[in-house]
Amino acid sequence: MTVRLRDVAEVIRSKNSGPYELTLDVIFRERAMYERFRDARLFTPELVARLYRIPVSQVLGVVAFDPAKAVKATIVRPVASGALGDRDVYGAQQHAPLLGLSFELDGPDAVPPGEAPPC
Repeated sequence: MTVRLRDVAEVIRSKNSGPYELTLDVIFRERAMYERFRDARLFTPELVARLYRIPVSQVLGVVAFDPAKAVKATIVRPVASGALGDRDVYGAQQHAPLLGLSFELDGPDAVPPGEAPPC
């Protein structure tokens, strides 16, 4: 079964986690779906690195936060908040790569936007 993240999440957002880091939040509508994603470990540092085209070493953490039915990832900002060249001082516009994400819940892999699900 292929599930689009935007169909099962209540909130998909990004925000500053200090001037040098961004946090990506996915807050699920239903606890059962959250637990399914959490238990299958579908949201991984490798997935975040691939989506954001960064080395895995720049993914500082991916954690599940049960009280909020949320999965959070923290990455290194490409440019410090407010520095010359920064186009998003609050980090609030960096969640777009997550919006087209789909998951095969019966399989191990996430399907990035524009790619076919694994056979």
